[in-house]
Amino acid sequence: MTTDPYRADLIIQNISIFNPFICDWTDDSLAIRDGYIMGFGSEYSAARILDFEGARILPGLIDAHLHIESSLLTPAEFGRLALKHGTTTVIADPHEIANVAGIPGIKAMIDDSKRTPLDIFFMLPSCVPATPMDCAGATLTADDLIPLFSDDSVIGLGEMMNVPGVLGEDPEVLKKIALSSIVDGHAPMLSGAALDLYIRSGIQSDHECITADEAKEKLIKGMYIFMREGAAARNLRDLAPLADCRTASRCSFATDDRHADMLDAAGSIDDCIRIALSSGVSEEVAFRMATLTPAERFCLNDRGALTPGRIADFIVLEDSDGFSVKKTFKRGQQIVDLPYRPPLPLKTRFSCRLPDRADLVITGIGPARVIGIIPGQITTVEEIHDVIGSNLPDTRSDILKAVVCDRYHAGGFGLGLVRGFGLSNGALAISVSHDSHNIVAVGADDSDIAMAIRIVASHNGAMAVVSGSETSVLPLSWGGIMSEKPYPEVVDALGRLDNHARSLGTIGNPFMYLSFLALTVIPELRLTERGLFDNTRFCETDLFVNT
Repeated sequence: MTTDPYRADLIIQNISIFNPFICDWTDDSLAIRDGYIMGFGSEYSAARILDFEGARILPGLIDAHLHIESSLLTPAEFGRLALKHGTTTVIADPHEIANVAGIPGIKAMIDDSKRTPLDIFFMLPSCVPATPMDCAGATLTADDLIPLFSDDSVIGLGEMMNVPGVLGEDPEVLKKIALSSIVDGHAPMLSGAALDLYIRSGIQSDHECITADEAKEKLIKGMYIFMREGAAARNLRDLAPLADCRTASRCSFATDDRHADMLDAAGSIDDCIRIALSSGVSEEVAFRMATLTPAERFCLNDRGALTPGRIADFIVLEDSDGFSVKKTFKRGQQIVDLPYRPPLPLKTRFSCRLPDRADLVITGIGPARVIGIIPGQITTVEEIHDVIGSNLPDTRSDILKAVVCDRYHAGGFGLGLVRGFGLSNGALAISVSHDSHNIVAVGADDSDIAMAIRIVASHNGAMAVVSGSETSVLPLSWGGIMSEKPYPEVVDALGRLDNHARSLGTIGNPFMYLSFLALTVIPELRLTERGLFDNTRFCETDLFVNT
């Protein structure tokens, strides 16, 4: 029996449809069958017809780059939250869990991602560990990654953070780049001939730009730019002036790293759109950047626009002056009250030699290297301060102690100084520490620092705030970096942690800044379980300048 080519499952009428191909609106009706767009107009018929009373609809929003692990949620639970905000497709790099658990960790992410209507595509992690000097829970070679490309959800190679390896034409790095025709980059502040060489290797995008000039050079040289608005790295307002009708086909939005509470309160790509609009970007340009551009960048030609043959992913906007998602449709079905589905267990090794108060003593007097936090950025600066070891932490100068503790091999711990957290007392600790995910802590009291680290280790992964006898904890039992709980419970726990931390005088989003303190591929000064690391020279360095 021949199927009627004009008979649909559903017709949505009386709507204004945004078309990102022409960056304009069309008043029409939309016919949907089997989750795909059939076409427009009165030639189609269906038993089910919905009247949207003139509402505006957009293609489903697409996040061009993020790490689901940073939400502290499992992929299926992340999907419940992201879909509420109109994000229907995400491009995820699972290098956080890969650093913890290797190939089994990546497979667990892929398996769990198939339990949500949200389409999650994966870019395989290119740098596990992040640098040859890092020693985390796994090491992945190009040969290790090859079998994973057989999964339909795997579409490319994730952000190539090993810039020295690319520039030095390291054979293993080049072998990884050659695995896919779609390769994301990670090249903060790279410019000139070095950037040319980086691009020539086959890398096509960057999400690390912090200035418009940096992004403009990369655009001119043919890169895709993902304008990032995460929790700690908030670059969108600075990059927004570059977004116009000439550049919209090469610019997208990315959330990169957002905890569940930020996703719940502020949103996902919908939040990026609001920020872009408030920064002077036109609606049509912002909407294209959130839909068709990331679809085209990742060769996802079945989405990104509401045209014949494409997936019927779309959002219905609230009838208001601002940008707000009223309803989300996935493959023609409205997403309403998705149930919580607990994940299969993912246990990882926790083997720590935990520091006590005596281990945290700093001896020495003189100029010392201090990691300077930059609000709104994950980059840091190297500051030089004259210190007296016996007087540290120094809350008057906001110079606190920071500790990174090896969680895999019962190794040692690195001890350094950081300025910018603002703690007047107490301590924070977390087992989410990009990219190695050792335990990282900061505090104004040695006893509280040691206790916070012990609490995190006792849960095989957690976030903790300690001030004397008062403690607040969120266990992260899924791989030591994600919670197995429903997102409302995670959001509530994060609220309690945040309130406790704020009572101690800390900056906003302290755990997000803390989680990046050990990331050696970001300028300038970092702390690892081995000690201080100078990213500008790509080598370890001493706490005291004259050592």
